[in-house]
Amino acid sequence: MTGCRHCFVSGRVQGVFFRAETGQQARGLGLTGWVRNLPDGRVEVMACGKRTDVEQLCAWLWHGPDFAEVADVTCEPADDQGLDRFELR
Repeated sequence: MTGCRHCFVSGRVQGVFFRAETGQQARGLGLTGWVRNLPDGRVEVMACGKRTDVEQLCAWLWHGPDFAEVADVTCEPADDQGLDRFELR
């Protein structure tokens, strides 16, 4: 069963390789989608794939890379955007 989640991560999540490591995690799980920094300091993530793998990435977002300090993660179901890979934006 497949699904997509659209997430916003807040805290100290920019300038700590959050996008790069999110991409690495997502690709390792075989997910498609994207990750980008937002002007307000949050990181936005769209992840699609096998539901258990998407949920594993969502759980990882609460920890992030070593220097991140995650304050909050909000994820909601989303429609598949038909991407064939996971992109850093």
